[in-house]
Amino acid sequence: MMIRISEIEIDSNYLEEYKAILKEESGASVKLEPGVIAIYPMYQKENPTQVRILEIYANREAYELHLKTPHFQTYKTTTLKMVKSLKLIDMEAIDVETMPDIFRKLKLY
Repeated sequence: MMIRISEIEIDSNYLEEYKAILKEESGASVKLEPGVIAIYPMYQKENPTQVRILEIYANREAYELHLKTPHFQTYKTTTLKMVKSLKLIDMEAIDVETMPDIFRKLKLY
């Protein structure tokens, strides 16, 4: 499994447009790509230009395939001018065994 947190700062002039594009891209990725387990975008309540994305892929190959999809390419090219900074942080899961329970629980809500 490959897990990453993307830390992104958005130019406030483009915030609503960026969020709409990101929502479309993340939804398409989860729905259309079998190797994308989760792309979960969020922003800080006190500072909405600070966006964070939890990304979980089945493996590195799934991530590489994701980068080549039309929906990701559209996201990347249309938001370039909106992004002030981007930091990609690779993570390791501490409790991989519990992850399926988390996703099962989501179905209850």
